[in-house]
Amino acid sequence: MKKQFIIALGLMVSMSTIAQKKELRTLEKAVKNNNYAEAKAAVSQLEPMLGSMDEKLKSKYYFNKAQAYYANGAGTNADFKMAISDLAKVDEKHVSEVAVIKQGLQNELLTKANALYTTGKYSDAAKLFEMLYILVPEDEVYLYYAAASAVSAQELEVALNHYLKLRELGYTGIETQYLATNKETGEEEAFDKVTRDLYVSKLKTHIKPREAKTESKTAEITKNIALIYNSLGESEKGLEAIKVARQADPTSVELILTEANMQYKLGNKEAYTKLIKEAIKNDPNNKDLLYNLGVLASESGNIEDAKKYYNRVLELDPAYINASTNIAALILSEEVSVIEEMNSLGSSAADNKRYDELKQKRVEIYSEAIPYLEGVLKIDDDNIDVAKTLKGIYSAIGEDAKYKAIVAKYKI
Repeated sequence: MKKQFIIALGLMVSMSTIAQKKELRTLEKAVKNNNYAEAKAAVSQLEPMLGSMDEKLKSKYYFNKAQAYYANGAGTNADFKMAISDLAKVDEKHVSEVAVIKQGLQNELLTKANALYTTGKYSDAAKLFEMLYILVPEDEVYLYYAAASAVSAQELEVALNHYLKLRELGYTGIETQYLATNKETGEEEAFDKVTRDLYVSKLKTHIKPREAKTESKTAEITKNIALIYNSLGESEKGLEAIKVARQADPTSVELILTEANMQYKLGNKEAYTKLIKEAIKNDPNNKDLLYNLGVLASESGNIEDAKKYYNRVLELDPAYINASTNIAALILSEEVSVIEEMNSLGSSAADNKRYDELKQKRVEIYSEAIPYLEGVLKIDDDNIDVAKTLKGIYSAIGEDAKYKAIVAKYKI
């Protein structure tokens, strides 16, 4: 009886293999005839047999299943995801065929992902770029695009995971550009190396071939990691990420500013000021940094320092409206103490003399503020608040012509 049982089991295994091969032939035929619905039906028949299938047949199954779901580029995104997963399970026998399918998948996914991103469908774009990275893991730029798309979609945890992976991989994003100047237009253009060399050496349409490296994305990635941590309420992790990055690139203004902004959000204004000053040493003509120092100096009551920073901003950019507005406000704030003292005076000869001195001081304050306020109106003609302030000043100092012009123009 024992021998009969063993023989019977052997027959069952043999019959199972025959059934597997039969269904595989059905799957292969359907794929070959581009009948992908029938191919998927054959996949369903084969799935319960996978446990007893040998590795050679499994490889053939996954190869044909991937083709069924890829559907020669007609599959859905979910189908493509399935196809990518299955292609990773195919053995070396089908290397060349797998490469063809992968290239087709890559082209389809990239076209769709770019279209989704340009139309503002960032979440869907992020998913497709992630699929591209899974498909072609050596092209880490796809993971970078997935992270950037996720940020635009405000899917911060997804973006964070991608950026952390990029940092782990040591991704810099530095690429070699192959450049040449168009003889006809005089413009420098970028190509792949083969095309550039063709235009320069054979077609003679371009000259001055050269190579250049793109900027590293390391600082940007680290900055985004820090900012996302901060947005997720994990500011300490964000600061730690920035500090690690700054050890590698201590003079990066972008990294210094990122740390400064995080310190500011944490209420560490002293650390913020120190970092902004450090950034200015590396970028002394950065008007935004100087403006921020002006704001901080003003908040700290250092009026003269604030004026100094704002005036430096206006030297660099006379059209920097916020600097003009803020410095005018600082100047006019000095009027408060003058008016308080004027109102406290009596009617003695000494008081009357002091009153006249303060009245002159008030005129001087107004005269100092006027150029900044008038400068704002030259750039921002619709600024009613500034127009009203100027109207009051002109009235106070007897500038009748300017007063009437303001009233006529703004109907105030």
